[in-house]
Amino acid sequence: MQVLQPAGWARPRGYANGIAASGRTVYVSGMIGWDAQGQFHTDDFAGQVRQALQNIVAVLAEAGALPEHIVRMNWYVLDKKEYVAAYPQIGVAYREIIGKHFPAMTAVQVAGLIEDRARVEIEVTAVLPG
Repeated sequence: MQVLQPAGWARPRGYANGIAASGRTVYVSGMIGWDAQGQFHTDDFAGQVRQALQNIVAVLAEAGALPEHIVRMNWYVLDKKEYVAAYPQIGVAYREIIGKHFPAMTAVQVAGLIEDRARVEIEVTAVLPG
């Protein structure tokens, strides 16, 4: 995996401008903040992010993938201000669950998510070497 950082560009914080990778590709559907039984335990944004990230890691493990194999993350949030306000808590959860691996990432505010209690949905693409 190669992080793509054009010369002279400011280094992004918490994501990569691009990633080049080859190998077995794993696509993880959008994960939300409910547990393995489809139950929400919090309406707190950062709490839902934590659970969604844990769900992502569990699905990746089924393919033998680890968080460091993630090459792309797409975040869909209901409220940009809520997302920005939760940056510190999101950062803690992210580092605990994903580590210090920062893939290419997009965050988009959306009008709604299919599950009414969901505050965030995160989908990922991972590439296992080789």
